[in-house]
Amino acid sequence: MNVLLVGTGTVGEAIAHLLKGRKWLKKLTLADYSLDRARSVADAVGAGYDVAQVDAGNAQQLKELIAASKADLVMNAVDPRFVPAVFDAALEAGVHYIDMATSLSVPDEKNPYTVPGEMLGDYQQAKSGLWEARGKLALVGMGMDPGLSNIFAAYAKKWTVDEVSSIHIRDGGDLRIEGYPFATVFSLWTVIEECLNPPLVWRNKKIEVREPFSEPEDFVFPEGVGPVMCVNVEHEEVVQLPRSINADLITFKYALGADFIETLRLLHRLGLDGKNPINVKGVKVAPRDVIGALSPDPSTLGKNMVGRAIVGALVSGKKDGRPRETFHYQVCDAAETMGRYKLQPVAWQTGVMPVMAMDLIAEGVWGGAGVKSPDMLDPDPFLDLCEDYDVTVKLEHRLPGRSILPATEQPPVGAQSVTVKGTSTPTDSAYSAAATAALHSPLEDQENIVGRPPRAAR
Repeated sequence: MNVLLVGTGTVGEAIAHLLKGRKWLKKLTLADYSLDRARSVADAVGAGYDVAQVDAGNAQQLKELIAASKADLVMNAVDPRFVPAVFDAALEAGVHYIDMATSLSVPDEKNPYTVPGEMLGDYQQAKSGLWEARGKLALVGMGMDPGLSNIFAAYAKKWTVDEVSSIHIRDGGDLRIEGYPFATVFSLWTVIEECLNPPLVWRNKKIEVREPFSEPEDFVFPEGVGPVMCVNVEHEEVVQLPRSINADLITFKYALGADFIETLRLLHRLGLDGKNPINVKGVKVAPRDVIGALSPDPSTLGKNMVGRAIVGALVSGKKDGRPRETFHYQVCDAAETMGRYKLQPVAWQTGVMPVMAMDLIAEGVWGGAGVKSPDMLDPDPFLDLCEDYDVTVKLEHRLPGRSILPATEQPPVGAQSVTVKGTSTPTDSAYSAAATAALHSPLEDQENIVGRPPRAAR
């Protein structure tokens, strides 16, 4: 399969490295607005990739490049603001398409925090019929989250519960960037967009709007991390998952940290999150681009990152008439990804997912036509492929109702988890004996399930 990679920033660079040596890849072309940047990444990978200069906002340029590169698939790794142009170019060229973030939302002008406006991915979803007519697949939101998080939810629907009542996507851990008062792990432009836009919640068969950073909670993360405060953030899963999974409640919350939240609020109060150019002494410049230019390049921060990034789906429902709650997650350690891949953890964690999706498409395992999110495809082949790509996926049984706690200044401690490696095997034999036994034990004896502190902590 020939691939055109549009964008060689933090995650695009990771994708270029992770594609090296894949047997199913015939040709990779790296395209960027900066030809020097594309050449730098190609030289660093050392795989003989072609390079090209392209304006990601110019659909005609992109279409011409798709033809010139003889691409079978366009991999979009640029900021979400450029999604429409890249998406449309791939459609017109008649090739497959993957992105890691969908087209941007447009909040309701008069009532942004009570009335849904144009939602994430609406621009793309409206053209699904055109993609079907061309017989091509547009896989949208195929990163870590959205992406693998959707696949976790689809797996739960298929195997771990008979009825889904709620899905809570949580992004957190104990990852930190040392040496900087303010820095982001991926594009600051994207961080500002998703964090300051009105977040959404799916509740009782409809979308509801919330205020940024609302409804704080302490979510109990695995791997010994424990409770971490998470808040509402706009994200694709809340829009995508209701199309394929019948659930009463779907939420997305992010562990941002109080200082980070306050900094973003200050940028918003000062108008520095603005994306429309303003006149500054005769020069047109977007305030958000100024902040981005002053911030450290996320691709260079790997050596400053310490800890683990954890993303997962907490799914609650019933299995065989009994309440069941599982947390399916991926954990990524900063030291490990820097040592093994020379990539910062979030770049690796996000970039490896579309590479795996490309693998499945190239081998004919994933297919179909139209605009699809990852939860609309079979989760088993993807999860079975995780081991080949060194992706650590784990599944926990949890005591229902004990993973999400009221936010407190002193969160509870001492939670332990029962963890097994993820698998597509549908039977309970895939789970650890301890987890299975705990599900059928009296509450007083369940001391080792996440969310229930030991007796000494009660």
